[in-house]
Amino acid sequence: MNYLTNEKLVIVGAGGMIGSNMVQTALTLGLTPNICLYDIYEPGVHGVFDEMEQCAFPGANLSYTVDPAEAFTGAKYIISSGGAPRKEGMTREDLLKGNCQIAADFGENIKKYCPDVKHVVVIFNPADVTALTALIHSGLKANQLTSLAALDSTRLQQALAHEFGVQQDKVTGAHTYGGHGEQMAVFASKVKIDGKPLAEMGLSAERWEEIKHHTVQGGSNIIKLRGRSSFQSPAYNAVKMIEAAMGGEKFTLPAGCYVNDEKLGFKNVMMAMPTTIDATGVHYTEPTGTPEEMASLQASYEHLCKMRDEIIGLEIIPAVADWKNDNANL
Repeated sequence: MNYLTNEKLVIVGAGGMIGSNMVQTALTLGLTPNICLYDIYEPGVHGVFDEMEQCAFPGANLSYTVDPAEAFTGAKYIISSGGAPRKEGMTREDLLKGNCQIAADFGENIKKYCPDVKHVVVIFNPADVTALTALIHSGLKANQLTSLAALDSTRLQQALAHEFGVQQDKVTGAHTYGGHGEQMAVFASKVKIDGKPLAEMGLSAERWEEIKHHTVQGGSNIIKLRGRSSFQSPAYNAVKMIEAAMGGEKFTLPAGCYVNDEKLGFKNVMMAMPTTIDATGVHYTEPTGTPEEMASLQASYEHLCKMRDEIIGLEIIPAVADWKNDNANL
C-alpha cells in the first residue's frame, strides 16, 4: 500500500467513536502507516488498536498509549477529539470550561513533547475556543493549527441538495463562517445549485430560514436521531484536513483558523473563514456577502469574543495582551 507520508500521526481521543473513525479513515485513505492512538482510557484505546490491527491494513505500523510523552514525542501531525462529548440538551458552549482546560493541557503537551509538529487539527467542542486555547498554550504558529468548521457547510450543502433534488456535490458555495456553534453565519449569496444561483431557484424566504435553522441545529438533530453526537462526519472531515496539511488534496471547505486582522476588524479569535489548507498550513481570504450576511458574521465574531473573554475570566488562557508570553508567534 502506498502512503502519502511515513511521518507520525497522533489521534488524540482514539478510544472514542470520533477517534476510532479517524484512525480507520486515515488508514483507508493511505495517509501514513505510522499512527499512534492516544487516550486516557486504556481499555477503550486498546480495543480500537486491536480492531485496527485486525483490519490488516498493509504496511500499517500502529501503536497505542495512555502516556502523553510517548504519544506526542516525534509527532508531525495531530488530530484531537479528546474532549467530553456533547449530550442531548447541551449546546457546544455548555462544554466550555471543562473542554478548554483539556485544550490547555493538550497545548502544553505539544509545546513540551513535539514543538516541531507540522499541523494540528482540533475538533472537540466548542471548537473555536478549544482550538484557540490549544494554540496559545502550544507555542505554534497561527497557520499550523486549525479547527473543524466544514461540517456546518456540508450540512447546509446536504439540506439544499435535498431541497432541490440534486446530487450533493452539485451544490457549491454553501458555506458557513464565524463560529462553529449556534451563532454561526450562514451564507447564501454564493450558493449555486447545479451551476444556477440560488437566488434564481425560487426558494422562499420562509423556507430558507427553515434550512438555516436545520443547519445550525445539525448536531442536535443527529443526537435526536442516533442518541449520540456525530462521529462519522467530523472524523472524515478532520482527516481530510490533515491529509491536505500532509501535502495531499487541498482542503477548501471553511476551516477554523486564527484571525487577528485589523483590516477585517476581526481580532484575536479562532473563526471559520474562506480557507485553503495545504502543505504550508492554513490560509484565509476575506469573506464576502450581502450586508445581511456580513452583519450575521459580525454578530458571530462578537459572540466568539465573549466566549474568549469568558475563558480568560476562568484563567484558562491569559489576557490577550499577555498571549505572547505563552506563544511568541501570536
